[in-house]
Amino acid sequence: MFFNQERARSFMRECGLDALVAASHLNITYFTGYFCWLDPTIRGYMLQPGAPASLALPGYAVFPLEGEPALVLNPLFAVNAADLWVRDLHVFGDSGVDDAITSDELPDNYRRIHDLLLAPPRASSSLEALLHILEGRGLTGGRLGVEMEALTADRKEELAQALPGAALLDASNLIRLIRMVKNDYEVGLLTRSAEINEQAGFQVLSETRPGTTLGEMNDRYRVLAAREGADFDHFCIGLGGLGMATEPDYALGEDDVMMVDFGCIYRRCFSDTGTTFALKELSDPLMRRFEAVRECVAAGVGAMKPGVRCSAVTTAMFQILEELELTASYPHGHGVGLDVRDYPTVVADNGLRVSDDCVDVASDMPLEENMVLNLEASMFLPGVGSLQMERSLVITPDGCRDLVPQDRSRPFIPR
Repeated sequence: MFFNQERARSFMRECGLDALVAASHLNITYFTGYFCWLDPTIRGYMLQPGAPASLALPGYAVFPLEGEPALVLNPLFAVNAADLWVRDLHVFGDSGVDDAITSDELPDNYRRIHDLLLAPPRASSSLEALLHILEGRGLTGGRLGVEMEALTADRKEELAQALPGAALLDASNLIRLIRMVKNDYEVGLLTRSAEINEQAGFQVLSETRPGTTLGEMNDRYRVLAAREGADFDHFCIGLGGLGMATEPDYALGEDDVMMVDFGCIYRRCFSDTGTTFALKELSDPLMRRFEAVRECVAAGVGAMKPGVRCSAVTTAMFQILEELELTASYPHGHGVGLDVRDYPTVVADNGLRVSDDCVDVASDMPLEENMVLNLEASMFLPGVGSLQMERSLVITPDGCRDLVPQDRSRPFIPR
């Protein structure tokens, strides 16, 4: 499972919470492993003309401090929950199945869904199903940490009216802080995602020649990633040193020197990396700048260990650029997980707070063991080219390690 239960319970005890309630498709996946491709995209007006543009298939995941977790989901997609570690499933509305002819000769996990769909409906809405869960656990008067950011104003009001005796606390940022540190399962999937990404991306680069279009590079990357079970996220280049582009008709020239950035999604886990790609040897001025971004990121890697704040990593990277008097770059870093950018964000201290009703911490966070992060630095030289250095890392007890082998010692030039 993705969910870091030990970390979640620690935060919950610290905040005095009886339960956490996730409401976004992303955090429902994080809490339970459940995923439906329609959840983040289908809107009310797509099903009922004139309805609001809010998400049409709301669900909930409930994780109590004590007792069994539960999931609320649309009955049409309940079969996707057959193999989840969360066993307490609640659907809402009429399942719509034709039960005149049926059979229970199914494996146990699917028979459970069969029985759920054929049972008389207990809830007409996802909120009503959520209330059944909370009532069954004696939590209707408890302190509930709710992902308020995922709720419309109407859903918040309905929840408050339905639970007048509960303390409903916004836990949107608390959930981000839980997700920030990965368990071994998530690190394993992130590792596999990075392996697929590295292999597919560099295979594309090794095949690229003058005249190859970015569209052709994209298509080839999609095929290679898909062969390994991954979905496409992005493949872009630093076109002409003017910025990051996904313009498919651009054909590479024999003098192109460019940053490339690419990533895929494997079993919900993102990968994201980049390098400098060239179709010729770099000139001395460009090579000097490439070495600057390489050493800049290396300095950041050297500074990373538990307890070190993100701003200290950024300072180490900027210091190299300042010493080399090549400061036209923005070295930074970010977490990677079920989102392409998770907390923590490795930037200079901005003085802001990460806060909600449950937590209030400095945005300049200390690194913790089992965080998975990217560090990167780039340079754009308009009309000349662009450069990129990006590495994926895991925080260890005494420092950090590469998530997967990544040779970034020199620009990649196909032979």
